[in-house]
Amino acid sequence: MNAMTGSIRGFVLVASFAAAQATGASDLMQVYRDARGFDAQYSAARYALRAGLEKLPQGRALVLPTLGLTAGDTRSHLGLDPYGPNPVPHSARTFYNRNYQLNFSQPIYRPQNWLQSDQGELQVKQAEAIYGQAGQDLVVRVAQAYFDVLASEDTLALVRAQKAAIAEQLAQARRNFEVGTATITDTHEAQARFDLSSAQEISALNDLENKARALQQIAGKSYDKLSPLRPDVKLAPPNPNNMQPWVELADKQAYPVVIQEAVAEIASLSAKSGKLAHHPTLDLVAGYGQTWQTGSTISGNSAQLNLGSIGLQFAVPLYQGGAISSREREAAALYEKSKEDLQNARRSSVLLAQQSYLTVINGIAQVGALEQALVSSQSALDSNKLGYEVGVRINIDVLNAQQQLFSTRRDLALARYNTITSHLRLKGAAGSLKEEDLEEVNRALAP
Repeated sequence: MNAMTGSIRGFVLVASFAAAQATGASDLMQVYRDARGFDAQYSAARYALRAGLEKLPQGRALVLPTLGLTAGDTRSHLGLDPYGPNPVPHSARTFYNRNYQLNFSQPIYRPQNWLQSDQGELQVKQAEAIYGQAGQDLVVRVAQAYFDVLASEDTLALVRAQKAAIAEQLAQARRNFEVGTATITDTHEAQARFDLSSAQEISALNDLENKARALQQIAGKSYDKLSPLRPDVKLAPPNPNNMQPWVELADKQAYPVVIQEAVAEIASLSAKSGKLAHHPTLDLVAGYGQTWQTGSTISGNSAQLNLGSIGLQFAVPLYQGGAISSREREAAALYEKSKEDLQNARRSSVLLAQQSYLTVINGIAQVGALEQALVSSQSALDSNKLGYEVGVRINIDVLNAQQQLFSTRRDLALARYNTITSHLRLKGAAGSLKEEDLEEVNRALAP
């Protein structure tokens, strides 16, 4: 298990020489560091974690004492106007009333508060898992965007190389036609392939621009040059090279599973809290206050009142229009829903681990087959060129061989990129993808 939860060592095996960075080229780790400081999704997750951590002190506060202070200062004016057959003299006076009250309360029996305090700890666990998932997603998104740019650059370079080769073949076909050793058909075929390659070059340029913009959206800057993958890179199978351990890890520690486990536990406590809503509550309450007054509506004498109190406050919810029972049924239904969501998260994580594992295994096999196909395609092109020169092959044979060679080169590059990113996804599906895994991939880039 340690081999799986550690870095991705052994996945990318390269020749043993220094991994100095290319002058003026940005590598995968540089792009990742830029993305950590710029990507909006990751920044939002970081602030969501900060907010989630506050659920712990908020939950604890429900079982701790509360202390409050109130104060007031009132000025009153009393006027007496004469009225009736025997009016009294008009009189008026102003008096003041100042007071403060200090109130203390300590929950003694409030089982719902204790459950809500436990929910705060689970909400922190949920927030930490969500942030961990965001970190893994950032690693995968950066790697995917980085290799998408490299793939587009490779495609553009191969299209241009193919265009140059077709241009050379077109020129040769024209020369052969002029001296009468070839027909005009060879020239037309080469011209058609040349025009098609020009259109493909425009499409490749547009795709490269789109992929570069996508990388810029994550990292916040554009890069003039990215370090490419070393041409001699060798891909090793996952460690362990068995699907079942990865499936077991995904079922237990994948972040979607951990998140949903916390949600289910919170829902369970909410259901228990709903049942306890019918229970009475008991609090220790105390208070102390002072009031100063220079008079009142019935007396003009000044006075100072001091009042202190301590006691127990008992409350029983008898009837609230059925709201308590309704909330209890709602919490029970939400708990059942959370259990089904947890089951779905487990199944989805297991499926993702299975798919990612198969993608890596098949990708490695595909890379090996394409490497052999590249050698065969090069040999086929050389043979067709020689055959065309001696007259046993026609121009279209050479053009087809060129097309096959360049397509194989493109497919090989894509297969390598896809296999590397799929391995990162496999680690993510198992909940063990870390920044060190990206550093290991970064060592496979060319100096």
